[in-house]
Amino acid sequence: MLLLGHGTFVDNMRPPGVLFAAFVRTPLAHARLTKVDTSEAVGAPGVVAVYTAADLGLPAGFPFLATNPLCARPPLAEDKVRFVGEAVAVVVAETHAQAVDATELVDVDYEPLDVVVDPEAALAPGAPLQFDDVAGNVAHGQRSPDGDVLAGAAHVVRLRIENQRLAVAPMEGNALLVTPGAPDDDYDVTVHMATQMPHVARTMVATSFDLEPDRVRVVAPHVGGAFGGKAGVPAEHMVLIAAGLRLGRAVSWAETRSEAMLSMHGRGQVQFVELGLDPDGRITGLRCRIIGDCGAYAGFGGMLAIGPTYMMATGVYEVPQLDYAAVAALTNTSPVGAFRGAGRPEAAAMLERVMDLAADELQLDPAEIRRRNLLPVEEFPYTTRSGTSYDTGDYRHALEEALRIADYDALLAEQAARRARGDTTMLGIGMSCYVEVTGGGAGEYGVVDIGTDGTVTVRAGTSAHGQGHATSFAMIVADRLAVPMESIRFEQSDTALVPRGSGTGGSRSLQLGGSAVSGAADLVLERGRELAAGLLEVNADDLEVADGGLRVAGVPGATVSWADLAVAADGDGDPLRAEHDFSSTGATFPFGAHVAVVEVDTETGLVTPVQHVAVDDCGRIVNPLLVAGQQMGGVAQGVAQALWEEFRYDADGNPITSSFADYAIPAATEMPPMTLANTVTETPRNPLGAKGIGESATVGSTPAVQNAVVDALSHLGVRHLDMPLKPARIVAAVQAAAAGALPDPWRDPPGVFASLPVRGNASTEEAANI
Repeated sequence: MLLLGHGTFVDNMRPPGVLFAAFVRTPLAHARLTKVDTSEAVGAPGVVAVYTAADLGLPAGFPFLATNPLCARPPLAEDKVRFVGEAVAVVVAETHAQAVDATELVDVDYEPLDVVVDPEAALAPGAPLQFDDVAGNVAHGQRSPDGDVLAGAAHVVRLRIENQRLAVAPMEGNALLVTPGAPDDDYDVTVHMATQMPHVARTMVATSFDLEPDRVRVVAPHVGGAFGGKAGVPAEHMVLIAAGLRLGRAVSWAETRSEAMLSMHGRGQVQFVELGLDPDGRITGLRCRIIGDCGAYAGFGGMLAIGPTYMMATGVYEVPQLDYAAVAALTNTSPVGAFRGAGRPEAAAMLERVMDLAADELQLDPAEIRRRNLLPVEEFPYTTRSGTSYDTGDYRHALEEALRIADYDALLAEQAARRARGDTTMLGIGMSCYVEVTGGGAGEYGVVDIGTDGTVTVRAGTSAHGQGHATSFAMIVADRLAVPMESIRFEQSDTALVPRGSGTGGSRSLQLGGSAVSGAADLVLERGRELAAGLLEVNADDLEVADGGLRVAGVPGATVSWADLAVAADGDGDPLRAEHDFSSTGATFPFGAHVAVVEVDTETGLVTPVQHVAVDDCGRIVNPLLVAGQQMGGVAQGVAQALWEEFRYDADGNPITSSFADYAIPAATEMPPMTLANTVTETPRNPLGAKGIGESATVGSTPAVQNAVVDALSHLGVRHLDMPLKPARIVAAVQAAAAGALPDPWRDPPGVFASLPVRGNASTEEAANI
């Protein structure tokens, strides 16, 4: 449908009489609002209304997950603005152009305030406060009880790591069409929005506007990517829903690319990690001090350091002791949210980087130090030092398979030969082993409904936007009921059709939504057996599925089609339809190993990725092509973070990489050849045996590429480089190495960690769902 140009996105929808909105946004990162004068804009051609915070009176809140209640964000700025791009007013007009033009006529006076954009600097004594009643810009924080987990270690390696802020940058930005209902309509309001989670959005809208949930309809048509950035209901959406309800007319809005670059950010951690090892290179203890950058208004992305990063801090390794502290810091930057992996890539990047540093310290091969510390397969199920319950894993097998496919020994020989010749283009070989968490949170809802014409309608509470749910869920039903794929219709993402669901995120859809659909298909099959037994006058146990219906085993011709069974069911007044709500027994933990190979020009600093091997284990695979697509996309985004992408601000809080001219998203031609492979280790935590795959390759690829670049320069004495590994950073490192002036990769963390409260007894899976 999309390839034929038949897709429908929110901004394609133009109901009669629709109005258009545009926002007035602050150019300052931190300032008091002293005046917002809309009088001239109100009289502009085509303008229907101009609203400020005072006009709408909307309560402050959070777009997705509530973090610190003292940091709630008003949908339109009230007394202060706290980041460049924050909305101050909205103009609603007859055309989009008229709305945009009128925003220039809104007169806003500001009183500038001091700015802090660096999360580490935000925690320093005397740093500008984002909220006067939030001391030290600490939105939240936790630490382990006192103790020295490094005591007795023969070796301790220490590293300060920056996991840079990224723009989510989906093809489609946020978009919304709000249509108020008439008094006799089924719904008080219908909201078409680009979202990952229609039912979550419905609940938030109903709660915010004091409406009954069944009087709110949310529809997600085709969505142009999300990657975690379209969960919940953004502040602008609340403004537009309020405007539509007040005006009694449909209101449409879609972000410009400039707005989208400011609205969806992820990552953003500063990590201080110390690893203790015995003389043989086996881990004795791990101490982590992590700063999560919330941006403004305690964006929940900063809280990921306290939840998922802690949850996955020990990764694939046996870590006897863990001391983990994390703080979520407020800065005068765009609020940080989720981005593909949401706290788990940050944990893997931290751990895999320090493992390579330990290998260098102990003069061990990076593969060998990993072998000595990987959790053995017989240990599963396994509970980590952070309390995380791993289901299944064969980490050694994935590593050995990745090394075999990459021909690791041959790569080492080529690297040695280049170094011996004194080549200026060095070969770097990097690897990573990872495990991540998927399928957490609530369960999922599925429906299978067979029509009297034999058409099978499948519905699920997940919400696909490119993952291929229609294909994979239809495959499950086709296999279970022996019906052709072309007879299956898949429906999703409309709360009028699907009464409940938790949407798509955290690589949850197949294992939860697929299991829900599978359970519904089983119920339909059970009912079908009962009906067929009566029609064919046989025992239900003698029936089997075959060729679009049921037949008596061993009796040719004794068959009944699903269409006939649906007719019979309708005749009984009980359509052939089943719902199933599936809840898993726990989250699942996909894992894998990646090997990245790069060339580094030591004269120009240019890094060229030349090979990437991804071995990812997502349990049972339903559709290999869809899995490979997720692996490929994950690798692409992981390589991009390692080498190119970074969202940056200047000291005054002005974005300086806020367009595709400055923010370096790679083209497909810049990706290395990828070899995608899988091991299969099923989980017992859902009937499909499946784990998530949507984020796995991003978790594994980023540290593999970073390790490869550092490895290319390791013979010069380079021990660590932060991402993104752009030419200027490479050249500076080569020059510093030649001058004997390489910086120490460690510095002491801020003192704030000592004052954090000790972590409570809440489970880590609860912490991961902040």
